[in-house]
Amino acid sequence: MELWRPGSSSTSLAGLLIFIGCAQFLIMLVVSSSLYPGYSISHNYISDLGATCRGSSCIVFQPSSVIFNTSVSLLGYLLVVASILLARSGSKGIFASLLLISGLGAIGVGIFPESYGMLHSISALITFLFGGLAAITSHRILEGPARLIGPSMGVLALLFLALFILGIHMGLGPGGVERILAYLELLFGVMLGGYLMSRS
Repeated sequence: MELWRPGSSSTSLAGLLIFIGCAQFLIMLVVSSSLYPGYSISHNYISDLGATCRGSSCIVFQPSSVIFNTSVSLLGYLLVVASILLARSGSKGIFASLLLISGLGAIGVGIFPESYGMLHSISALITFLFGGLAAITSHRILEGPARLIGPSMGVLALLFLALFILGIHMGLGPGGVERILAYLELLFGVMLGGYLMSRS
């Protein structure tokens, strides 16, 4: 069964929210990274932008921290609202649920920066894991080339998540592997948002 009803305004609005959420976070990643003294895409984690913790010591650089935490929280809230709109448009599949969980994880990343320890790690894992799973199940709602591209991006994202967890960095550093993982899911979101908007 299709996830949307053709011409549904809820589907179009959901696509707009997903597009805005992912696009603004991609841009704010660049902005907050540029304002973080000595930030290394290779050696720093993405979440270091919110708070950098090593052992029992944490450092917060402003305005990078407030920009990152606000942006990732906004991403999460928009994904949650979009998933609800998709469900209201007629979804009985798993995609909207996976998107919802990923959005809740992103909200957790913004509310619980690295200084919160395990709460942050769990939130980040939820975001990446369920974001990748959502991309994989997107074949249920996509058509044409996008039906292959979306799930492929999800599989690659989960592959890089596994590499990140296992500490296999392939010369890219932990930050580099994490960035590829994040970019795969965010670019999927941008593509999905544009696709859903076009359905109306």
